[in-house]
Amino acid sequence: MTAEQQMMTIALCAAGTMATRFLPFLIFSSKKPTPGYIQYLGKALPSAIFGMLVVYCLKNVDVSGAGHGLPEFLAIAVTAALHLKKGQMLLSIAGGTICYMLLVQFVF
Repeated sequence: MTAEQQMMTIALCAAGTMATRFLPFLIFSSKKPTPGYIQYLGKALPSAIFGMLVVYCLKNVDVSGAGHGLPEFLAIAVTAALHLKKGQMLLSIAGGTICYMLLVQFVF
C-alpha cells in the first residue's frame, strides 16, 4: 500500500467509526421518546452478542483430544463465577482469560 492509500484507509475507518457513534444522536432526538423496538434491542443485543462470542470461542474445542476441552470449560466457570460474585464485565473477562492462559501454558 502506498502512503496515500494508507492515509485514505485510516480516514475512512475514522469516518465510519464517527458515523456509527454520532448517527443515533442524529436519528433519535432527545425531545421524542425512543421507540420501543430500539429499547428492546438495547436490552436484548448485549446478551445475544455475548452468547454468540461464547459459541464462536468454543466451536473448535476438541472434546475427544488431550484435555477434553477442560481448560475452556474451567475458564468459562471462572468467568461465570466472577461475574456472579462481582458483577463487573471487565473483571470477569480478564479473570477467565488469565485462568485459560495459565491452564493452557502450565497444566494441559
